[in-house]
Formats: sequence, structure tokens, C-alpha cells
Amino acid sequence: MDLRSELLKSIWYGFTALDLEKSGKVSKSQLKVLSHNLCTVLCIPHDPVALEEDFRDDDDGPVSSQGYMPYLNKYVLDKVVEGTFNKEDVDELCWTLTAKKNYKPTKSSDTVLAERDAFRLWCLFNFLSEDKYPLVMVPDEVEYLLKKICTAMSVELNSVELEDLFSQDAVQQRGITVWVFLEMMDAGKLARGINSSVISMAIEEVYREIVGDVLKEGYLWKRGQLRRNWKERWFTLRASNLFYYTGEDRKECQGNIVLDGNCCVEVLPDRDGKRCMFCLKTLSKTYEMSSSDTRQRQEWTTAIQTAIRLHVEGKTSLHKDLKLKRHEQREQRERRQQAKEEELQRLRALQDERERKLAELELEAQKQAQVLLEQDEERRRQQHEQLHQTLEVQLREAEEVRISMQAEMALKEEEAERQRKRIHELEEMQKRLEEALQQEIRARLDEEAFRNAQAGLLAEEEEKMKELMTLQEEQEEYILKTQREKEELKQEMEAKSRALDEAQRQLEEVRGNRHRVDQDVVAAQRKLRQASTNVKHWNVQMNRLMRPIGPGDKRPVSRSSLPSFQIPSQRDPGLNLRSISGSEDRNEQLIENVGAGRRCDADLERHNSHTSNGD
Repeated sequence: MDLRSELLKSIWYGFTALDLEKSGKVSKSQLKVLSHNLCTVLCIPHDPVALEEDFRDDDDGPVSSQGYMPYLNKYVLDKVVEGTFNKEDVDELCWTLTAKKNYKPTKSSDTVLAERDAFRLWCLFNFLSEDKYPLVMVPDEVEYLLKKICTAMSVELNSVELEDLFSQDAVQQRGITVWVFLEMMDAGKLARGINSSVISMAIEEVYREIVGDVLKEGYLWKRGQLRRNWKERWFTLRASNLFYYTGEDRKECQGNIVLDGNCCVEVLPDRDGKRCMFCLKTLSKTYEMSSSDTRQRQEWTTAIQTAIRLHVEGKTSLHKDLKLKRHEQREQRERRQQAKEEELQRLRALQDERERKLAELELEAQKQAQVLLEQDEERRRQQHEQLHQTLEVQLREAEEVRISMQAEMALKEEEAERQRKRIHELEEMQKRLEEALQQEIRARLDEEAFRNAQAGLLAEEEEKMKELMTLQEEQEEYILKTQREKEELKQEMEAKSRALDEAQRQLEEVRGNRHRVDQDVVAAQRKLRQASTNVKHWNVQMNRLMRPIGPGDKRPVSRSSLPSFQIPSQRDPGLNLRSISGSEDRNEQLIENVGAGRRCDADLERHNSHTSNGD
């Protein structure tokens, strides 16, 4: 699997994360942002002109994955240079996009995966998944990865839970997706009773081994080249290099041993107080090292020889090679399985042919037996006809007797049937009369309830009308006072008076149309309750506005002290007065608020009138 395939797997997750509607297409604006971020993490120059040309805003519709691939290959992946960027940054970018949409860990005490561990498992899944989209991992690769993690934790894999997962038909046919895999790992079914820190360390170790191409890591004693003293170093073995650091955190790299075909590993005898020694010989230097025990020395020498072999064979990753071999083994196993199935089908075809021939032979034997049966049947039929002729004479005599008896029985049955029909008709008539009586009783009860409800509605309406008339009289008194104080506003107040007259006329129309409410009591109740609620609301608003201002009152009236209410949108623009200083400003505000209250009452009356007319 080359670098382009690895990058495409991560980018595929980022593309599908932007497909919110799951239609296989992503908007152009989102693809612009994705492309710019990819150029940033891949350390390649960003070409905004090409980006704008490929994803112009005037184009119609979103872009599918197939439509995005030409731009991605030409302007992004073709410019990628291996070694100039950190692939983990690309994975983190794509993981951030896809995890927000698809990864929803359970917030419970049973959760064992941290966010970083989930990201590591996602990278491992991408590395071991098949090169087919949508990306899935076959059960063999899942078992291989889980065994590696359990080995790093020094525990045994729980095969029961794994078999239950693999026994599902969808997993066997298509494989397992990364989100099902993360959900299984997050549930902790395969690692019960293990601390989450241990799991994190195991995942980190497996991640560095498989994705980071680290063949082996650990502490070794190394002998210096100049002082010839021994120092403990942390060694990291990759496919073509052996790095050693001051500590396990790998912050200070003390050296890098390049491995090639000219290198070799030899086991050394114990000396100078050091045991389990071995050396790594290159063309220029010989590096002496000492491990903690014989097993560690054997593992290190084997791992270094494996790295040298990979370099000689021109391979850059051990696990990529192992994955390819496992894939070939699965293909061979599938071919053998397919051959077995074809052989079974051929055997079934032969068996079917044999059964068909046996069926033909059996059919021929049945035909011969049928001929013999027909001959025997013919003889029995002739004997039966003779006996039948003898019995017909006797049956003819008995039939005459039976016919006479049937005639008498038919007459009696007709008479009984007429009686039954008459009784049934009487019973049906009685049921209908009872139903009519019950319907009449219910109708009378409904009529009485209707009359009571109507009387209550009329009383409530009369009460509301009295309240409205009281409010109207109070409004007229305040208007007369305002006219005496402000003669220059007579014209505007006359317009407001005309508006009040219009409201009174509409109120008279409401009274004239009130008898229509009787036609639909249920709807009238609902509308009257709504009208009652509105009247109470405006009563509260008008009570706040009815505070009079005496002549010569110099107290400043701020807009914040007045009750706030919403002026209807149909307000006459001519009522917006100019702002003047002193007492004129306060009086104009009061007049405007009173006029707005009167208009609100008129709107309420019109609303009730329209409601009644509509009903």
C-alpha cells in the first residue's frame, strides 16, 4: 500500500464527514476549505486560482467524490513529497472532521477509550482495512489487531465476544466498519477488568509498531566509541534506521545507525561485567550493546536482522509486507473454498442426474402398474353395472315413496319459515323503536346543555361590553382634558375621535351580528375565551395609561417610566408627533399613548367582529 492510498483513506473519511445528507455529494464551499487544509498539513503550495476554477460559486449543485478526485489528484496528491510532512497531522485533520459526525462515545463509567486512543485505533483500522470503499476490515485483520493489543497488555484475547461479533451475517459478508470497531472497543467487552491506562499504553505500542513502522523499542546498554564507557539508552528500531535516545520520551536523539545490506549482527561473550552482549557491525563502525536478559538479546538480534532483510529486499515497512502476505493467504483460501464449492456443485449435479434417471425408471414402472390396475378396474366396473341395474329397480320404488313424503315436509317447512320471518321482523321493529327513543332522549339533553351554554355566553358577552363602555368613557374624559390643555393638537385629536367613532360603529356591527354565534356553540366558546383574554390584557395596559397629569405638573416624565406596550402595525403615520421641550413633550407622549390604546381597543373590536363573521 503506497503513500497515496494511505492518504486517500483518511481523506475519504473527511469527505464523507462533510456529506451531511448522505447523498454522496459535498458542497463546493466545504470542499474549498477541505482542500486548503489538506495543502496546509501536506506542506504543499496552495493554488487558490485552480481551487476557484474547479469550484466556482456559479456552478450548480454539490460535488460527488468522483467529481472531486481529478482536482485532488492533480493539485494535491501529485504534489505530495514523502518525508516533507507528518502523516499524523493529515490523520488528525480527517479524524477531527469525521469524529464529530460519527464517533459518539458513551459518557459512562464503563468507557475505557480516551480520545487519543480512539484516534490511534482509527489509524490502525485505516492501515489494516481493505483497499475498497466504503472502508471495512475483514474479521481476520480484526482478530490480528486485537491479538496484538492483548499481547501488549499481556492478557489473553476474549474469543467468545469476538466470535459473537463475527457470527453476524453482515460482518461475514461485508466486514466490520471502524465505528462498530470503536464501539466494541469502547464498551470494554474484550478487556474487562483492565485499567484504561494499561489499554492506552498497549494501543500506543501497537500504533507505533504497525503505523509508525517501529520494529522494536526498549532500553539497551551501549558502549561509547571514544570513552568506551557504558550508558543506558532508549533504542527505536525502524526498517532502515536504529535510533537511540537519552530517555523513553525520545526528546533527545543521541544517534542514528543507518542499516543496509552491509550490516550484520553478532552475539558476543560476556565481559567487562556486562552480560547478554551483541554487536552491530557497519562498514565504518561496530556498535556494542548489552540487553537485560538472553530473551531480549534474541529479540533484538532477530529484529535487526529483519530490518536489514527488509532494506535488502527494498521494502520500507514490515507490517505492510505482512498485510500483503495475509491478503494473499486469504485470497488463496478463498480460491480453495471456491474450488471446493464448485466441486460440491458438480457432485450435486451428478447426484441430481442420478436421481432423475431413477425417477424415470420409477415412472415407467408406475405406468405398467397403472395398465394392470385399469384392466382390473374394468372387470370390477362390469360387475358393478350389473349390480347397479338390479338396485335401480328397488331404488325407483323407494324414490316414489320418498317424493310423496318430501312434498308433505316441504309444505310444513314453508309454514314454519313464514312464522320465523314474522317473528324476526317484529324483533327488528322493536330494536329500531328503542334506538329512536334513546336518540330522542339524547337530543333533548343536548338541547338543554346547548341552551345553558348559550345563556352563559350571552351573560359573559354583556359583562365584557360593559367593561368596554366604561373604558371608552374614561378615554373620552382624558381626551377632553388633553384638548383643553393643547389647542394646537385639535386636528389630530379630531382624527383620533373619528377613529373612535369608527370603532363604535364596528362595535355596533358586532352587536348586530351577535346572533350568528348561536349557530356554532363550540366554536363561539373558543373565540369568546380568546376575546376575554385579549380584553383583560388591554385592561391592564389601559389602567397603566390612565394615570392623569395635572396642570402645571413639572415632574419629568421619561419614556422608561411609561408602561411599555406594542403599538399595532396599522398605526397612522400622522400620529407620530414632533419632539418639543418642557411640558409639551410630556403631554404629546401622553396623547400618543392614549390614542394608541384607543386604536388597540378598536383593533380588538374589529378582531372580534371578524371572528364572529368568519364563524
